[in-house]
Amino acid sequence: MLGRHLLGYLPVQLTQVIVGFGGVAVFTRLLSADDYGQYALALAALSLFHMASFTWLEAAIARFHARAEARRRLGDHLATAYGLFLLLALAGAALMVIALLVLPFDARLKTALAFAAISLLLRALLQIGLVTHRAAGEVTRYSALEAGSLMLGFIVGVGIIFTTDLGAAGIFMGLAIGSGVALIVDLPVMLRRAARGRRQMVRARAYAKFGAPVSASLVFEQLLSVGDRFLIAAFLGQGAVGMYAAGYGLADRLLDIIFIWFGAAVWPLTIKALESQGPEAAREVAGRAAGLMALIAFPAAAGLALVAVPLTTIIIGENLREQAAVILPWIALSGLMKGMMTYYFHEAFTLKRRTTSMAVIMAGAAVLNLGLNLVFIPIFGIAGAAAATVIAYFLSLLVCAWLGRKYFPLPLPWNDWIRAAAATGLMAVAVWTLPAIESAWLMLAAQAMTGALVYVASALALNIADCRSWLADARALIKPAGAQS
Repeated sequence: MLGRHLLGYLPVQLTQVIVGFGGVAVFTRLLSADDYGQYALALAALSLFHMASFTWLEAAIARFHARAEARRRLGDHLATAYGLFLLLALAGAALMVIALLVLPFDARLKTALAFAAISLLLRALLQIGLVTHRAAGEVTRYSALEAGSLMLGFIVGVGIIFTTDLGAAGIFMGLAIGSGVALIVDLPVMLRRAARGRRQMVRARAYAKFGAPVSASLVFEQLLSVGDRFLIAAFLGQGAVGMYAAGYGLADRLLDIIFIWFGAAVWPLTIKALESQGPEAAREVAGRAAGLMALIAFPAAAGLALVAVPLTTIIIGENLREQAAVILPWIALSGLMKGMMTYYFHEAFTLKRRTTSMAVIMAGAAVLNLGLNLVFIPIFGIAGAAAATVIAYFLSLLVCAWLGRKYFPLPLPWNDWIRAAAATGLMAVAVWTLPAIESAWLMLAAQAMTGALVYVASALALNIADCRSWLADARALIKPAGAQS
């Protein structure tokens, strides 16, 4: 079942790759360093506000869906969720209007923030349906809506930048349009499901009690990821933010896509196993996922670090690529630690509803990261910001792994993790020893092909996460077709 779920969510992740890498490639060429810096700052502010305002509700919708469905109270569950969204949206819109009027930003940045706010509200409304479809196992509908809205938003955003002088604001206008079109398709379906339900204060309080610490934890975690951009802007200017965000966007985005893919597939299955079969069944699902995470994420992070120079040369605009190549390996390492922490070790806290402890850990990590940035950025520039992020993620990962075992001991598949690390090491040696090629395209192709061949061969030889069984399954699927022909 886990494998089918992962394949079902694959179209969304492929779309995320296209939009993520395509966004960096296109936007770093179409926008100046200052405009790209404004886009990065607006995106950071948008994500922080979304997590503070709406993520707690999304977490509660996901966590309580299986229970509401089992008790045939799904209508009440959704009616309460939409009622809470309406209150949050009204309050959030008022706060954003006040912030735009009061804050001393220039006109272009305010325009970008205004469109970012609109896209945030539409995306948050769409998320209620997306989270519900994912929790219900409606993989096809979820994938179609998510992939379609992302791709449409990206295409429209690029078109707006080409045809207007809106700059960074055009990106957020495209995102808003993509979410709006998806809502036209999905919102009537979701409202019909909620139509016979009743908004219940008891549910709202339970959702807030569970979700508020989750939201606080994610806010602090996001500060850990993007808070340094505001300090870079203060110390080094918006152009430096653009350079930093370009490199960060390449490494962190790809790894985030991989881990979100696993989270989307594994989290609903783990909750269902816990609710219907008990803790041991949930641990079994989580343990298999942890081995698969290592199989895919370890080589992805190392590969990004190894191909930093040709990758940034090809994808990132010339005025931003030099510093982006410097920080990309650091961000790849921090992205790996962030993913393992957020999409695996945090499950121990959420499954047992001990989310307050999780929030406290991430608050400490965010404070540590900001403190290190205050010291490192004036001395080392944007490389110092990347190093501070690595240190903060490493320490917070250790604390989460240790404390989480007190609440819900998750499996630690050391055999798969060690074998994945060994195969990744062999891949790194093979790529590192390749001779330099002048063409960035040829160098990237040579490194990617060599790394992929060595890693796949090593993974099969070591049978990481029982990957040899995949070949047997593939042969079983092919053989009947061949026999019929």
